[in-house]
Amino acid sequence: MEQEKNSLSRELSPDLAPYCCAACHVDEDWSHSHPIRGRAKSRSLSASPALGSTKEFRRTRSLHGPCPVTTFGPKACVLQNPQTIMHIQDPASQRLTWNKAPKSVLVIKKICDASLLQPFKELCMYLMEENNMIVYVEKKVLEDPAIVSDENFGPVKKKFCTFREDYDDISNQIDFIICLGGDGTLLYASSLFQGSVPPVMAFHLGSLGFLTPFNFENFQSQVTQVIEGNAAIVLRSRLKVRVVKELRGKKAAAPNGVRENGSLAPDAEVGKQVMQYQVLNEVVIDRGPSSYLSNVDVYLDGHLITTVQGDGVIVSTPTGSTAYAAAAGASMIHPNVPAIMITPICPHSLSFRPIVVPAGVELKITLSPEARNTAWVSFDGRKRQEIRHGDSISITTSCYPLPSICVQDPVRDWFESLAQCLHWNVRKKQTHFTEEEEEEGGEEQG
Repeated sequence: MEQEKNSLSRELSPDLAPYCCAACHVDEDWSHSHPIRGRAKSRSLSASPALGSTKEFRRTRSLHGPCPVTTFGPKACVLQNPQTIMHIQDPASQRLTWNKAPKSVLVIKKICDASLLQPFKELCMYLMEENNMIVYVEKKVLEDPAIVSDENFGPVKKKFCTFREDYDDISNQIDFIICLGGDGTLLYASSLFQGSVPPVMAFHLGSLGFLTPFNFENFQSQVTQVIEGNAAIVLRSRLKVRVVKELRGKKAAAPNGVRENGSLAPDAEVGKQVMQYQVLNEVVIDRGPSSYLSNVDVYLDGHLITTVQGDGVIVSTPTGSTAYAAAAGASMIHPNVPAIMITPICPHSLSFRPIVVPAGVELKITLSPEARNTAWVSFDGRKRQEIRHGDSISITTSCYPLPSICVQDPVRDWFESLAQCLHWNVRKKQTHFTEEEEEEGGEEQG
């Protein structure tokens, strides 16, 4: 270990001399007087901070121990795993930075909402004229009659780059995303990127605001701050979902499955249809139109853990814990907690309560052999489809989180969203006792 540390230190500049841990992708500043005791503040979008940020020390508050090796006593340590899915970083150190100045931005506007037309026009004109940005919008957004008939907006409209969902791939052309609307706009933005997701700045212009922390009143200064790379972010984990279906009828002749975006699945099975999704909120398996209870088996890392009998089951991320899962009685989990939540929907067995499993485990859900009816599955409320005997749904933590830009920081933003959206823990305050009432109460108890 000492030889490896010294050899890497000689290769890097003598001023910084950081050690890069391959297991957790975090640079550490080595010091002979303070070995492996602190982690420098990171301003990186990913878990790997810039080398120039390793000058100062502070005691780590990360969920992982200090790099390069987590030790327990003088001789024990964690066996390093090259298949690490994600590194849990201190939320306070998650900051946005740019390797190059951003030039292209995707603006997502809630469709069929006349109240968003004026904010949309103001934002696009500001991005193009003041910041010289390339603006991408969905083609159907520009088909709104109010935009078509606006002659003043015509010169700006001609400069847009347009795309169509499920037809055009823009994943490698977008530097960051701006959403105008409610939480649904952010979910839609997530569905457009099945791999790496650009940073998302979401303005609260809808009915809910769990995922949309920004107000539009002073959007110019806020957008400028993001373009300059001075903002906190929260990395919202997503679920990687793989649906395998048996081909039936005429489809049985097809040799391979096809993914949602039209490309062949890399591990498609012969005689199977394979689809893959990246899910931000939840995967919902329910009984559909049937009057019978759903009956599905849930496996965790290949082992059967339970059979769900009821209206269905929700598999959600921490971000999705404040959505359907919360309505079904689950706890609310902060987005920085590495977890997957399994929540039954009106279970037949009342002892089946919501459970939280570690991020990175693989869940597999299939229809039970004794199930009387089929089941239905949806992904963030979209792509709803039927699941039959022989089909399977595999779910695990995706290695492509959604970086959501914060107004303040990940902790304060989350609790403010609870207070505003749920009126969380709001009640009429109890009045305090006067001195006479306290004395009377004490005499009665005596």
